[in-house]
Amino acid sequence: MNAPLFRRCLAELVATAFLIIIGCGVVVVGGQTDPLTHEGIAIVWGLIVMVLVYSVGDVSGCHINPAVTIAFAAAGRFPAREVVPYVLMQFAGATLGAAAIWSVFGVDSTNLGSTVIHDSLSPVQGFAIEFMMTLILMFVVMGVSTGAKEKSITAGLAVGATIGMEAMAAGPMTGASMNPARTFGPALISGDVSQVPIYIGATVLGGLTGMALYKLIGIRPEPKATT
Repeated sequence: MNAPLFRRCLAELVATAFLIIIGCGVVVVGGQTDPLTHEGIAIVWGLIVMVLVYSVGDVSGCHINPAVTIAFAAAGRFPAREVVPYVLMQFAGATLGAAAIWSVFGVDSTNLGSTVIHDSLSPVQGFAIEFMMTLILMFVVMGVSTGAKEKSITAGLAVGATIGMEAMAAGPMTGASMNPARTFGPALISGDVSQVPIYIGATVLGGLTGMALYKLIGIRPEPKATT
């Protein structure tokens, strides 16, 4: 990683804020005007992740997700000493993004793009869905990313497509978070953090499991984390 830690953390802060502003913002705008289809919202989530990878992937790796950062570090693709700064900036960026939406629309927790487990599901079922979705996401990320520096057609398209497909599959059930920061920011600003522990536990564990599964299969040699 050639960029100083400050620049990389700033890139994670800004990119995660943009992720929330666009991803959650499209839900809010749809609620204020004509509701977008479920498929449309999923496509927007996939597209914003794709373009962010192309924008800051060569600076910070464009993790924009604490579960991804933690899993990369556990895999040896990211310096363990930099996990805390990255994760803090991701949570801060998500909170800033949610605050930006709130400052414009002043909406309540039902319209801030927050992730909630559907009433038809138990907390265990919601946990299982987020665990599986994050596992699949991290498995794909391991296959197309080094963890420290990315700007390739493969990474952006693959990760963006995965996010979009999983949002279509699990969005109506749990919001398809796959990202502790994505859940935390809107939940904190909306004033309802009751389900945040479920999402954090499921996504972090799912990310670690997806990483471990990829390493177990041993698809390609593991790149080493560099400073």
